[in-house]
Amino acid sequence: MDRPKTSADRRRRAPLRRSDIPSAGTNPMRSASGTGAVLGAVLDHGPVARSTIARLTGLSPASVSGHCAALLDRALVREGPETAGPRGLGRPYIPVEIDTSRFLVAGAHIAVPHTTLSLMDLTGRIVAEERRPHEGTEPGRVLARVAAGLPRMLAAHGSGRTALALGVATGHWVDPEAGTVVHHPQLGWRGVQVRDELARATGVPVHLDSHSRALARAEQLFGEAATRASAVVLFIGNVVDAAFVTAGAVHQGPRFGAGNVAHLPVGTAATGTRCTCGTPGCLQSEVSEPAMVRRAAERGLPVTAFSALLDLAVAGDRVAVELFRQRARLTGRAAAVLLDMFDPEVLVVVEPGTGRLPACMDELRAEVQARSLVCDDAGRSVVPSSFTGSVLATAGAAVALGALYGDPLGPWPALPAVS
Repeated sequence: MDRPKTSADRRRRAPLRRSDIPSAGTNPMRSASGTGAVLGAVLDHGPVARSTIARLTGLSPASVSGHCAALLDRALVREGPETAGPRGLGRPYIPVEIDTSRFLVAGAHIAVPHTTLSLMDLTGRIVAEERRPHEGTEPGRVLARVAAGLPRMLAAHGSGRTALALGVATGHWVDPEAGTVVHHPQLGWRGVQVRDELARATGVPVHLDSHSRALARAEQLFGEAATRASAVVLFIGNVVDAAFVTAGAVHQGPRFGAGNVAHLPVGTAATGTRCTCGTPGCLQSEVSEPAMVRRAAERGLPVTAFSALLDLAVAGDRVAVELFRQRARLTGRAAAVLLDMFDPEVLVVVEPGTGRLPACMDELRAEVQARSLVCDDAGRSVVPSSFTGSVLATAGAAVALGALYGDPLGPWPALPAVS
């Protein structure tokens, strides 16, 4: 299943003019790895000349040539036919671009009711995805189904390509360094060694992170350019959490617990729903998917699943639309707090109502405009996810793809050795 083309897709394919090339000192995609910086520049602008990569990254032409040679050896990039500048002007050059013909990354997003498996090419395009309801949330059962699904998806949709790695994303407290879900109360998981169990079962490298941090990294890699250096990503689903990007890096915290915003107070003591923490009006108890389904039942809507409620709203059902507008207003209260706390360049809202119902985004932005002290233009500062319609499929795979772009010369067993 192909992801719809986004403005990010169009941006990568647009001809690169010299005036479009930022100075290397302000390029948020620069990394400690020169090879990673070169690979990121090719992702953004390929097919692209090596001389242009040098200006984009601030690396010397000789260094860029060396890094490109290493990437060619690893079959991560390929050379295109010799070309010249616009209208045939300029010296001919051989451009390089991301090679999507040999490798994919796989993804698994483990939500409360289901797991979404996906395959993604090396430019961030979703090749295939499938959502499978849980048959029980015991860690061993869930992870076994992920492991069994990977070879089946590759056989059906991989077109002979090899999976470099499996990325796994889920909510709540995740330690990517240890490869562990520290605590996921809705699933009942605590201290689950996801990385080691799936690596043993699949035979491929496994990378794990929280879904908010995964989506923040996806925005940096192949989302809108404004999200790269300074952003907050606010995720509203069964789980409510956030991720923070500062100086081009996704903040994790010393215990990898950054992003727990579930208990921000947005309701009132008089009307707020009592949270599991015992406090009325916490963000998660007010806007999570179970809360939405419960409110729908109270309003007489015959739905038992959030997806059915969203379908009603998209179809124009008055009660369903109002429930999503209320959700947008409450989310806007939290967004205003986060904007004032972090003062990011942009706040990305990952919530299907704001992505699919324009009235909901209008409500959220109006709430931010009324409450935030630092936001002077909510229309510019608050944006929907770049991946509306494929959020969960993107999250898992982006964990693996982010690791690859961060360290393309690292231990990737499926890649050819660098000569």
